[in-house]
Amino acid sequence: MRRDEEIIRKVTEIVAPILRDEQIELVDIEFYPTGRRWVLRLFIDKEGGVRLEDCEHASREIDRLLDVEDVIDHPYVLEVSSPGLTRPLKRKEDFDRAVGKRCRIITNALIEGKTEFTGDLVASTEEEVQVKDGLHMYSIPVCAIKKANLAFQM
Repeated sequence: MRRDEEIIRKVTEIVAPILRDEQIELVDIEFYPTGRRWVLRLFIDKEGGVRLEDCEHASREIDRLLDVEDVIDHPYVLEVSSPGLTRPLKRKEDFDRAVGKRCRIITNALIEGKTEFTGDLVASTEEEVQVKDGLHMYSIPVCAIKKANLAFQM
């Protein structure tokens, strides 16, 4: 396991239970270098949406926890934000919650001659998701999904 993946795993173990106690969901974590420093970015959400105050409060709590646990042994910047309107879909629960909503999926393999799909998410199982794009229905194996997000709708 790469060092950044190990840090993400440890941060998840430390932070997720604390956020869950406050009815806040840890949606995703990114940890990557930008020039001479690293960025640890956490995306959080909750029923009814995340406000700036939620991000500020979570940031203070997470910063305190990570200082105590000393998980990251070099300088980094902590950022806590909402996943936004184009929330990533990574786990089964994310896909289940998105059924009936418009999404964009990019695959790492051709499926019916395509690698990019935008349409309404019709169904989600452990093995596949079904996306309807106009008249076409696509069954996309979960193992073939490279990236998936809710699609922005006006």
